[in-house]
Amino acid sequence: MDPPNPPDVVVRAWARLERAHRAAQSTVEARLKRAGLPPLAWYDALLELERADPAGLRPFELQKEMLFAQYNLSRLVDRLEAAGYVARSASEEDGRGQRLTITEAGRAIRRRMWPVYADAIATAVGSRLSESEATVLGDLLARLYVSA
Repeated sequence: MDPPNPPDVVVRAWARLERAHRAAQSTVEARLKRAGLPPLAWYDALLELERADPAGLRPFELQKEMLFAQYNLSRLVDRLEAAGYVARSASEEDGRGQRLTITEAGRAIRRRMWPVYADAIATAVGSRLSESEATVLGDLLARLYVSA
């Protein structure tokens, strides 16, 4: 027996959530590209590495911490390393594993990206919602995240 269909209002909310997410992310990506900066996934990875313990993160830990899904983390890390933004070292816990740390150049590019990213967030969300509406939306979305 097939599971029951969700109510139309739930399907509509899902569709709007997905559309809003795509629109906001497209705004951010376009702004970063226009400014000659790397894509949003780079910012996300660099931010998590900057927040991490000075010993860095294992690749699976980085993937778990990232805000955006990164299905090909190894390719992303290769690009970050080639750009000089991330360094790899052998893991002390597991000789086969590796740890990733952010370099000073990585910190600098992440700091350069933030004003563009922040302005895009303000445009995509802040210009459309009051602070109280943003609080309500954040609280509602947190409920979805926690239950996932």
